[in-house]
Amino acid sequence: MSIKQIVLFSIPALFLFNFSANAQEDELDPEVVNIVKPYTPTISDAFKVKETPVLNDSIFTRKKKVEYSIFSVPVASTFTPAKGKATSVEKAKPVKLYDNYATLGFGNYTSLLGELYSSFDISRTDNAAIFFRHNSSQGDIKDVRLDNKYYDTSLEASYTSRQRDMFYQFEAGVKHQLFNWYGVNNSVYTQNPTVAIDPQQNYISGFLGGNISFEDAFFESGAVKIQYVTDSFSSSEFNAVLTPKFTFPMEDLALSLLADINYLTGSFDRNYSNTSEINYSYLNAGATPALAYSNDDFSFEIGAAAFVSLDTENSETNFSLYPKLNASYRISDETVIIYGGVVGGLQQNTYYNFKEVNPFVSPTLNIAPTRQLYNAFAGLKGKLSNAVGYDFNVSYGKDENRALFQTNPIKYLNPDLEGYEYGNSFNVVYDDVNTLGVYGELNLAVTNNFNLGIKANYYNYNTEFGNEAWNLPTLQASIFSNFNITEKLSGSATVFFTGERKDLNYTYDLLGYPLEESVTLDAFVDANLRLNYQFTDKLSVFVKGSNLTGKNYQKWLHYPVQGIQGLAGATYKFDW
Repeated sequence: MSIKQIVLFSIPALFLFNFSANAQEDELDPEVVNIVKPYTPTISDAFKVKETPVLNDSIFTRKKKVEYSIFSVPVASTFTPAKGKATSVEKAKPVKLYDNYATLGFGNYTSLLGELYSSFDISRTDNAAIFFRHNSSQGDIKDVRLDNKYYDTSLEASYTSRQRDMFYQFEAGVKHQLFNWYGVNNSVYTQNPTVAIDPQQNYISGFLGGNISFEDAFFESGAVKIQYVTDSFSSSEFNAVLTPKFTFPMEDLALSLLADINYLTGSFDRNYSNTSEINYSYLNAGATPALAYSNDDFSFEIGAAAFVSLDTENSETNFSLYPKLNASYRISDETVIIYGGVVGGLQQNTYYNFKEVNPFVSPTLNIAPTRQLYNAFAGLKGKLSNAVGYDFNVSYGKDENRALFQTNPIKYLNPDLEGYEYGNSFNVVYDDVNTLGVYGELNLAVTNNFNLGIKANYYNYNTEFGNEAWNLPTLQASIFSNFNITEKLSGSATVFFTGERKDLNYTYDLLGYPLEESVTLDAFVDANLRLNYQFTDKLSVFVKGSNLTGKNYQKWLHYPVQGIQGLAGATYKFDW
């Protein structure tokens, strides 16, 4: 740059500097600037450099022009793609179901088991079936002097029809049972070792019944059953029960009405004192209206049961009212469900039901109904996982006129006594009983081939008139399991525990007079195991062991049971 150019540039610069310096000394006038909107530049505001820079490199490489061409040659392809095929899922072989089966088994103590079930399709909707069962043993219980064999034979038939909106069924059956009052105290033989006792008792019973149900009808269902039983001592009992049910659906609620009509009449040739015969006759009529509601998490049912009981033999009429309340709430899906309620009702006791529970009762019973005034309960149930389920509850109830089994006293020994009059039979006594119960259940599905269940009940009884709740255990528990060892070998196992019970024991003093004392029956464990082996779809064999602990425990006073019991047999399935 020349000197002249420098001078020319400096003069304007000095002028501008002087003007700027003077301007800083003057006060700036305040002005208001209104910003309408912020500046938002766009791509059009940018400008491109329009000049191409010149490179002064000493080395310059000229691009070479490349010329190329494509030479196409056709290629023949022999590849043929295979057609796609869907992957198949291996299906389990369907289980063949048969309409008939026959079972035959033999065991120690000269035991025999026989069963036959046969079903016949009459039409697409109608079916008929028969079922025969026989179970017997010649007894031979250790240290038992009297005959202790038993027979239990039954034959049942049914006719079933399943229509589109209706279902009905007719049933009929007969049963013959033979038992012996073999539970005689050894003191009886001490007093008179030559006395001859015939302990045999035969029960013969039969029933007719039927039930019907409808879809989307006010008359939802109904059932009727007529039962008759007699024995070797000319006892007889006739019982007819009718239970229709009506439903009246509403928008969110359901109203139901269950009726219960029970007529019972019977007689025994004598009472235990041989002073008179026993006759009884009851007509019970009840109605239970209830209102129910349920959704995904909550359900409840509230109602009441009203009964009129007519004792025609004593010309007495009683009216009773019982609560009916059930509720459940799902707290957490299937994990925790809380439930509770208060229920009650009238239960008509019968000679048939008593001998089913205890076949060693005497044919001299006092038959009367039991009134469950209330039974309040509350509990939790649910699943801890897909493999673990539980149920736990606590209950407290009061039964008025509850039936209890008690040993009959010994009569003076003579050949004219009946086979049940040697202190070897049981009577029924009635008492008002308050019961506190605790129940627990746990089910484990360990694997697909093994599951395990545990149940336990604890009871605390408080009687109103008697000293003890005769023959009622304070603790009952059971363990049960089903398992598959192989595809063909399977089995089941059960263990039952029954706690101590109280009963009355009768003996003789030195002068030959009977004495009465309360005794405690020991608790016992009964273990059972069954194994099945499937040869074919039709043929399988089984072996069963009962009372595997081998103890001759007493389920009833002076009634020891058989020791280890083994039974082996086969089952054959078939179609006609």
